[in-house]
Amino acid sequence: MGSFKGHVLPGTLFLMVGVWHIWSSVFRYVSNPKSFEVRVWNPVPGFDGKLKYFELYVVAIGAFIDLCIELLYSTHLKFFVNGVLNPSHLNDFEHSGMLLMFLLLGAIALLSEKTSFLSLPQGALCLIAAAAFIAEYLLFYFHSTTHKGLEGYYHLVLVLLIGLCILTTVAGAFLPNSFPVDLCSGIAITLQGLWFYQTAFTLYGPMMPDGCRLTGNAIYCHPTDSEVRGELIANFQLFSLVLGVLVAVVGSYGFAASRYGNSDLGSTHSVQDG
Repeated sequence: MGSFKGHVLPGTLFLMVGVWHIWSSVFRYVSNPKSFEVRVWNPVPGFDGKLKYFELYVVAIGAFIDLCIELLYSTHLKFFVNGVLNPSHLNDFEHSGMLLMFLLLGAIALLSEKTSFLSLPQGALCLIAAAAFIAEYLLFYFHSTTHKGLEGYYHLVLVLLIGLCILTTVAGAFLPNSFPVDLCSGIAITLQGLWFYQTAFTLYGPMMPDGCRLTGNAIYCHPTDSEVRGELIANFQLFSLVLGVLVAVVGSYGFAASRYGNSDLGSTHSVQDG
């Protein structure tokens, strides 16, 4: 079982990275479609290059802070009980493992970009990012906390969105010049962040469906029809988020093309239409 803050914090990190990835992908493509390449991270312009690696710092520092919360604060440093791993905090240990992977992703990317000791191409970084998403996928799929009922349904949707992140990230390693792949990666990360928020507000906030309630560490729905209605509401919420993100992507592409579009963009579209 999680908490409101436990879903909002990672949701904020994924949402920030996802939205920035979408805009950067669109901007880079409309600016120079012929030299477009898939990127795991995107530099922040301006301020004399001081914020260039801001996205990587958000990933690394955000994962580190969340890791400290899960591993140190939530467990109260009670790692072992009677010589074995504390069974009351297995979910915290699992979350820590997932966060460690994203911390390593941010740290490796920073080392690759800022030093000469570890210079990795974007394809390799794509596979490292995919490994982090795979760790997250396995965590939620084989969670020690048994998710049932309405809570299980929300986490099933989350697992599917994480799977989409894996597919688009791996595809980026094999299709390094594909704009649709890079854009879909940003969309998948954004949707994952939004779904973390949706889960927080529905299961632990004011959007709990009628007939369902949070009691202790579980969500109970009575009568059974309330759980079915809650799942249907979840489907509608997911559809609304997907539609909203797609509208935002189309709007951002139109804005970027009109303001920053390269002359090669029109010829690229003409060739594709032909």
